[in-house]
Amino acid sequence: MPSRPAQNPATAPVSAVIGVDSSTQSTKAAVVDTATGRLLAVGRAPHTVTGQGGARESDPEQWWQALRTAVAAALAESGLDPAAVTGIAVAGQQHGLVTLDADGNPLRPALLWNDTRSAPQAAALTAALGREAWLDRTGSVPVASMTAAKWMWLRGHEPAVAAATAAVRLPHDFLTERLSGAAVTDPGDASGTCWYDPATQGYDPELLALTGIRADMLSTVAATGATRAGHLTAEAAQALGLPAGIPVAAGTGDNMAAAVGLGLGAEGLLDHPVVSLGTSGTVFAATRNRPHSALLAGFAATDGTRLPLGCTLNCTLAVDKVAELLGLEREDAAPGGEAVLLPFLDGERTPDLPAASGLLHGLRHDTTRQQILGAAYEGAVVAVLRALDELPLDAPDAPLRLIGGGAKGTMWVETVRRLSGRAVILPDSAELVALGAAALAAGAATGRDPVALATEWGTGEGRELPAVPRDTATWDRVTSVLDRAAPALLTT
Repeated sequence: MPSRPAQNPATAPVSAVIGVDSSTQSTKAAVVDTATGRLLAVGRAPHTVTGQGGARESDPEQWWQALRTAVAAALAESGLDPAAVTGIAVAGQQHGLVTLDADGNPLRPALLWNDTRSAPQAAALTAALGREAWLDRTGSVPVASMTAAKWMWLRGHEPAVAAATAAVRLPHDFLTERLSGAAVTDPGDASGTCWYDPATQGYDPELLALTGIRADMLSTVAATGATRAGHLTAEAAQALGLPAGIPVAAGTGDNMAAAVGLGLGAEGLLDHPVVSLGTSGTVFAATRNRPHSALLAGFAATDGTRLPLGCTLNCTLAVDKVAELLGLEREDAAPGGEAVLLPFLDGERTPDLPAASGLLHGLRHDTTRQQILGAAYEGAVVAVLRALDELPLDAPDAPLRLIGGGAKGTMWVETVRRLSGRAVILPDSAELVALGAAALAAGAATGRDPVALATEWGTGEGRELPAVPRDTATWDRVTSVLDRAAPALLTT
């Protein structure tokens, strides 16, 4: 079902909800027909990311301003009476560390998920308990992305800020609190902190003690992302031009919201994998099975099932940079021939190589620029698909649902097909994170299960491309270079 803005505001529905996607680079606010899931309008506003080397930071106040701008733009485009909006929810970039003073104001820019300065702290946390213990307790081995590692970095490098911190929030929690006044998160986003145990559905007191943080500094974990965190405050309502008192859902992380938008969960599809190609590359699936792999983050899904996920730092932006260096358009690529290019331009998370840089191997006299670019696609896709093989799925041959900006690119799609050997489904709906957030908002407003709602809306439906024979020769060439190069990449 293609998602597109309404053409005639006069036909706008009586009831609508707003789903907010607050990502690394921008905020998108989607106005969605509660009854049908039709995307009526989308407003957008950019974010600024600063930092050199491994640093990646953003001002949380800019996220709030971007949310206000995006909501205003979406309402204006929809032509909808704001009184028709019955709920709102935020899905945000995961893992980021937002530190607040006693008045709820940010003490410093947020440390983002792709800030790799906390790699030594992640390694120290891993060593303190051992990889197996972390997998047993949280489902994840600490890496630089995780919030607990960032908190440890802050304590070591900016102790005065850490000492002044009254509250720690994830990016989506920060925005939900601005909307509702309630410090609430959900199981999905909480499971990306390395403080939360999906098995007990609560923060682990020993892990909090290990990292020197108190439970009362963290957001309360709601039962699901569709649980009402509270209601839109009068102040937030005035800032957004929305009715005060409408339900604010607890919300979730961006990957969990994408899963909801695709209809993945207990009331929808289980064990059906998704590959998302964006700034980062991710692979995930909703399942009842417990993961146990260092290549995966053992996340919870926002509806109480599990959402094991593998994430790479380098995907579409890294390949675009290679294309720029070669003076090529992104589609002007060919399979890599003998060349292997590992486009780890920002360090890497999966595999865990936070100090890595890009590596080009296997050049010949007859290697073309197009093949080098094709090799960058192959390197990025192999890194994602290696994590796919670790997902604990009961449907190992299910088709891949391919989403994100890369899903619109022919070379990305064909590289995934060639290296996975699976059928690929290209969902018709755009803005799946915002649609998933909208389903959470609708769940908070109506009491319905958000995954069941998204399934009824049909937002995960799309065109299926048949499987092609797997290119095992390229797969073996890339993985061989990756495995042999990893120790050297760790020391760059």
